[in-house]
Amino acid sequence: MSGTPARTDADATTDVVCLGESMVTFLPSQPGCLADVPSFGRGIGGAESNVACALAAAGHRAAWVSRVGEDGFGDHLVDAISAYGVDTSAVRRDPARPTGIYFRTATDRGTDVHEVAYYRAGSAASAMSPSNVPYEALFAGRVLHLSGITAALSADCLALLHELTAPRPGRPLISFDVNHRPGLWRGADASPGVLLDLARRADLVFVGEDEAEEAWEVKGADAIREALPEPAVLVVKRGADGATVFSGGPGPAGTVTDVPALRVDVVAPVGAGDAFAAGFLSATLRGLPVRDRARHGHLMAAAVLTVPGDLTDPPARDHADRLAALDDAAWGRLRLGPGWTGDDQEVRTQ
Repeated sequence: MSGTPARTDADATTDVVCLGESMVTFLPSQPGCLADVPSFGRGIGGAESNVACALAAAGHRAAWVSRVGEDGFGDHLVDAISAYGVDTSAVRRDPARPTGIYFRTATDRGTDVHEVAYYRAGSAASAMSPSNVPYEALFAGRVLHLSGITAALSADCLALLHELTAPRPGRPLISFDVNHRPGLWRGADASPGVLLDLARRADLVFVGEDEAEEAWEVKGADAIREALPEPAVLVVKRGADGATVFSGGPGPAGTVTDVPALRVDVVAPVGAGDAFAAGFLSATLRGLPVRDRARHGHLMAAAVLTVPGDLTDPPARDHADRLAALDDAAWGRLRLGPGWTGDDQEVRTQ
């Protein structure tokens, strides 16, 4: 795309626009391998739409841009995401391609027993390209949130992400979650380099320490920053060890902020990465300090970790602000379990 008019935050009618595929998710009724699960419940799943839903539930103006089929599953996705308060007016319907679906087991995707069966090849979202997306809607927000999953869907989707991350006057802040999914890149030898290139063109990057090692053979937060010197803010997620945020530029000019993770009584270990991104973005939009941005990321992730599904209502803003403002010792004593988001009394220390 060329000739995009310069846009400022004052012009933005939306806080965050999220682009990416969402699918109807079939969730197991009980633990076990897919061959043994007797029934599944229907939900929604998609990294970018998860972020949009979490932001909308937290009181922000969020929009989701994608393509879905002209089918019942497409209807369900649009209705379910809209119900969170997300603007879905720029979602396009494709009469020739279906909405993607997938089935997954109840276990953590990082374990050997986790299974996912995707039925997304040739989906409506995989046909997104520079020629068929609504650029006016994509650039209407203060932030445009993207992920590496979209890049893996098709050559057209990859071309679209290259277009959207290209430097241009007046572009919104580009947020990019690496989201390396090896199963989506089978046969695509360039995937590690593709994701590194896209991340280097973004303003704010989220990447897990484990996925950086797997994709780029780069180990440790400092080495990841050396590989990604360009983003103004780089968030390296270190699992139970917390997050390291690099801001203000690489080297001596930059600032490194380590923020410990919370202790959480986990109910289901899915959706936490998207929730962390939403919490961090929410605090960024509010102009909070870097430490508090990461703490809000941890709190939003804890909200999802303590429920069965990928999405849940976040803690009330004043509740989350009080927790994020705790001193380091009090933060370290927190332990969050099911129900903590709705009642301060459910927050425990130890």
